Amino acid sequence: MAHPKYRRVMLKIGGEALAGPEGFGIDPHMATEVAAKIKAVYDHGVQVAVVPGAGNIWRGRDGLAHGMERATADHMGMLATVMNALALRDALERMGVETRVQTAIEMTAIAEPYIRLKAISHLEKGRVVIIGAGTGNPYFTTDTAAALRAMEVGAEVLIKATKVDAVYSEDPLVNPEAKRFARLSYIEALNMRVGVLDSTAISLCMENDLPIIVIDLWQPNSIERAVLGEPIGTIITT
Repeated sequence: MAHPKYRRVMLKIGGEALAGPEGFGIDPHMATEVAAKIKAVYDHGVQVAVVPGAGNIWRGRDGLAHGMERATADHMGMLATVMNALALRDALERMGVETRVQTAIEMTAIAEPYIRLKAISHLEKGRVVIIGAGTGNPYFTTDTAAALRAMEVGAEVLIKATKVDAVYSEDPLVNPEAKRFARLSYIEALNMRVGVLDSTAISLCMENDLPIIVIDLWQPNSIERAVLGEPIGTIITT
């Protein structure tokens, strides 16, 4: 078995990964597919923490477009991430992977409150930790939550698993001639205003020298290949 390059990873996945054909809600079959990808990494002995998004259930900008208060819209999004976390935990547990859900907003009837040392302890004991409710604060995205939690639990890399296979100079679906980048510096990514990851998350990783790898979640073995150190997607680093 190949030796992983990273011992502990933070995986950021969009909520859309759990959606059905219509792009909305939680499809148990999709949750199972995503869980299988996580298990493939877990089976290498890698410690895995996951931060899910909420786009399959709620997008705060939709509420803002109708005059909703930003804090309210963001709190609704945080609750949606917890639903996704529970669905993913169920799928992983059914595969025999011991999993814990922690949330930045306390809801102890269904999940543990996020406690940094407790999360680290779970990882060291071989449990996948899924962290819901973002940072627990409005005005911060789940990308930023993933970067923050990655730093707190000592992850060695932040893997952003999305629906594009790398960072491009512009949307490749709009411009097929868009330039694909295998590697970017943090500053280059910030100057480009990279669309697949928000600037706060990139800045936080830059300040703490945490590499970011942007990959296509649905490319075969993409997460596993990234963890093994194979050249895939775009790496953002110093």
